[in-house]
Amino acid sequence: MGHHTFDADRADKLEDAGRRYRYVSGEELLWALAPDSSDTVADLGSGTGFFTDVVAPHADTVYAIDVQEAMHDHYAEKGLPDTVEPVTTGIEELPFEDGSIDGAFSTMTYHEFASDDALGELRRVLTGSGRLAIVDWSGEGLGERGPPLDERYTVETASGSLREHGFTIEHTFTRPETFLLIAVVE
Repeated sequence: MGHHTFDADRADKLEDAGRRYRYVSGEELLWALAPDSSDTVADLGSGTGFFTDVVAPHADTVYAIDVQEAMHDHYAEKGLPDTVEPVTTGIEELPFEDGSIDGAFSTMTYHEFASDDALGELRRVLTGSGRLAIVDWSGEGLGERGPPLDERYTVETASGSLREHGFTIEHTFTRPETFLLIAVVE
């Protein structure tokens, strides 16, 4: 699949609330992730921190994970909340202890990192009741926005991959261009 990254030179587009909230609202993301004020959470592909900022007031620590240092630079210029720590790494090699993350979320980035290595790593770092919320471009979409259709996954394919890596699927919902998936560690 795709495994590309968003062009950091276009990072300002990631701050367009009208476009971002069209596919998932802050309230819906918080509902799906259900963070507790004592939780340690990871934003998988945080980019400029648009959705990291939504979650930050509701968790103790949020790791803003991105493979591009330029995205962290943009986020730092915007201003990092006190509870956010940027981490430059791929999802396949998370620098966290086993079972140290209470929840993780991905907004429009699952298609960029979905692999056996990344899903195994997520399973490793999430706690025994860890929660994973994914909103991503659907392989059943029209392809008018977002990545090409051949770089996307269906909610069924994503669910199957997560099950293979020790997750239970708690909720799925498919929209015209995107899907929402909530999984918990078995």
